[in-house]
Amino acid sequence: MLRSMTAYGRGSFKSPVGELVCEFRSVNHRYLDVAVRLPEPLKTLESALREKLAVHLHRGKVEVVLKLVESNTSANALTINPSVLDSLVDAAGQIESRMSANCVIDTVRLLQWPGLLDASDDSQNDLFNEATSVFEGAFRDFVETREREGLQITALLKTRIAQVCDSVAELRLARPAVVQKLRQKWLEKLTLLDTEHDSSRLEQELVYAAQRLDIDEELDRLDAHCAEIRSALERVEPVGRRLDFLMQECNREANTISAKANDASTTNASVNMKVLIEQMREQVQNIE
Repeated sequence: MLRSMTAYGRGSFKSPVGELVCEFRSVNHRYLDVAVRLPEPLKTLESALREKLAVHLHRGKVEVVLKLVESNTSANALTINPSVLDSLVDAAGQIESRMSANCVIDTVRLLQWPGLLDASDDSQNDLFNEATSVFEGAFRDFVETREREGLQITALLKTRIAQVCDSVAELRLARPAVVQKLRQKWLEKLTLLDTEHDSSRLEQELVYAAQRLDIDEELDRLDAHCAEIRSALERVEPVGRRLDFLMQECNREANTISAKANDASTTNASVNMKVLIEQMREQVQNIE
């Protein structure tokens, strides 16, 4: 199943400590690039969360933001860290002695000092478990969004591939008429010149021209590439890079057909194929 690299996911949970909100955002990227932003009490979870993402994601620039909006009653579960408080008081005393002035300590601002308020072990473990649960819920929503978009891209690619195959079939059927039209054109020119000509030499030149204009090899390769693209769309593992390579090869064959075209219908068909391939290539850039 194809998965898009562009997606959004969200999860939230209200705990006694406060409301936990996790958001996932991602855009296309050549490799996997993950940025995780966590509140200070949850910083120690970062490595574990990154490991979870690395198992399930392979490409994309992913931003994960986990926020903790503390409730008014969350301070009940917190205690003062005595060592940090003593250090702050000592620092304030040193400032007073250096400046020879009274140092007024703002208690409210002091409580915001990192590490001054400690949660109990039980409440901290509960907070970690709740944060992990919110993270996993947001990640499921994020993955489901990627898969839904992937289904839409799959349907589009299948439609475009069918159109390319139809163009290949039409070119294959029309090619003998192109050579015959070239033969008739040469005969008409010889008639206008009103001179005798060597019929065997004319047929020989037609054989050379047919070889130069032959696009059977390109059409065969396009058929093979289309079959491989269809096969890749049914795979479970990420196939974004494989599809990107196949689009380059399809475009190469379409360009060769255009260069060998000796009539307007073949030129138009090759241009239409290149348009279809470019439309697919733009979508493939967004596939994991």
